[in-house]
Amino acid sequence: MMNGSSSGSYGAGPAGTAFDPIAFIRRPQTVLRLLAWIFSMAVFGSIVNEGYVNMGSERLHCVFNKNEDACNYGIIIGVLAFLASLFFLALDIYFPQISSVKDRKRAVLLEMAFSGLWAFLWFVGFCFLANQWSHTSPKELPLEQASDAARAAIAFSFFSILIWAGLTVLAVQKFLLGTDMALFTAADAPKQQYPSNDDIGQTTIEKSPSLIETVETRPPGYQIPPAF
Repeated sequence: MMNGSSSGSYGAGPAGTAFDPIAFIRRPQTVLRLLAWIFSMAVFGSIVNEGYVNMGSERLHCVFNKNEDACNYGIIIGVLAFLASLFFLALDIYFPQISSVKDRKRAVLLEMAFSGLWAFLWFVGFCFLANQWSHTSPKELPLEQASDAARAAIAFSFFSILIWAGLTVLAVQKFLLGTDMALFTAADAPKQQYPSNDDIGQTTIEKSPSLIETVETRPPGYQIPPAF
């Protein structure tokens, strides 16, 4: 019986497997997580630090066509992606320690749903920022530095689409992998009972016809052939 424990499921080995930091860092999923973390920081950092400029007035305006919603959108999804990358990175480290197959399945479903959603939100953010930037007049930008920040936010938003789409694909592959029953330990696998020699002999005797039954079932007129 499995007793709800996982000996190898959803892309991870048996529960309690020793953590290998080198192998963990080399995983494609870990590399994408780190890139997603860096790119999200680049997006909201560029907007917060240099995305608001003074365009002929005392009030600071969003560099994207003075549209505050564009700056707010980039900051919000960037910060949430930043936090989510750290959360899922910690979950990846803890994942092999999860002994319940159901809990592993829930974690993979959460990862798959969030990654797919954020790939879509980054796509919306890229289109939104690029559209607003195209309507921004160069004359309204007193500093070239603000232009660099705007372009950086747009570029890293586009890169984030690819990163989170890749994370979604990896999560789907992990979900489709499911639980490999061949990885369960021999102790968890049901033991097959083989008959002993005594049982085989007893079964043979029970199935063998008795002498009385043999005599009684002889056909009429049957004579025993003489012995030579």
